[in-house]
Amino acid sequence: MTYTTYLTVIIPALITILATYVSILFLSSYMLESGVTFTELNKKARILPSSGGVAVAFGFAIGILSYVFGGSFVYVPKASLESLFAVVISVTLIAFVGFLDDINVRTKFTKGTGMKDVRKGLKQWQKPLLTFVGAIPLVAINAGQSTAVLPFIGMVNLGIIYPIVIVPLAVVFVANAVNLLGGFDGMITGTTLIASLGLLVYSVFFGTYTGAIISGVLAASIFVLFLYHKYPVKILPGDSFTYGVGAAIAAAIIIGNMEAFGLIVILPFVIEFLFHLRGKFKTSDLGIPQKDGTMKPRYGGKIYSWTHIIMNLRPLREWEVAQYMWVVELLFVVLAFGLKIAGAL
Repeated sequence: MTYTTYLTVIIPALITILATYVSILFLSSYMLESGVTFTELNKKARILPSSGGVAVAFGFAIGILSYVFGGSFVYVPKASLESLFAVVISVTLIAFVGFLDDINVRTKFTKGTGMKDVRKGLKQWQKPLLTFVGAIPLVAINAGQSTAVLPFIGMVNLGIIYPIVIVPLAVVFVANAVNLLGGFDGMITGTTLIASLGLLVYSVFFGTYTGAIISGVLAASIFVLFLYHKYPVKILPGDSFTYGVGAAIAAAIIIGNMEAFGLIVILPFVIEFLFHLRGKFKTSDLGIPQKDGTMKPRYGGKIYSWTHIIMNLRPLREWEVAQYMWVVELLFVVLAFGLKIAGAL
């Protein structure tokens, strides 16, 4: 990328940071007053504002639209405006699905976790159905390329199956898989930040300019919320974050034509999905707080999440569990780059 091209990624990212920051300041008080809250379960009960993902979705949309606006008055390297608009619509719709899940605050006893959840939320079958609807804008523009390079397989031409079947299923799966990993302060914001930065670096050196815009703006919006979500947490991301960011990651991978690389990057979330599938989606990734501040695995030696593996390594405090998960995601990003450099992707 040229110097000018770098600026056209950096400027929208800076605008995203400002928009997300202002939104979080507003949401922190607004969500508390509106009752969109969550009671922390890993430590002494604290009622915290939730659905910080709304700020991320807003900042992401503003960042993308700032690029479109700037391109109307000055020359900028051309990203696909059709793709950018489709991504904004999809991410906004799917983040809204997550917000619907966040605002149902009736207390319900959750079987399998042995604790009360302050949200009832959407029914399990409603989540993939509604996120599927959010993927329609990407299907409508025939996003991505039907010819993809898959790890260790090589070039595969999927034809019409790619936009009609693979794209919506990928968006639905990634959005719902990201939603499964988020019980510790800073964990989901940190892992998705590392994933989006990995996609940004790949886009700059090997991918497309449109992919760089999407992943750069996404990383900027996540970064701001991460500062408020890291230990000790000030606002919770909520399902509006996990669904919206999951959809944005999938969209960046598809539109940026980095399917093989992206598949390795999101493998930790895929594995987390398989862990929860093993527990029939009735288990929790949370631990049991101990008097010394460490976390005890909720199910002993049984593994239903990455966090269970991490907590079984040694006694760890909450922020340490999150940091271990950051390392896991970083290792997969490094693996993806290693495979790319080695010519395996």
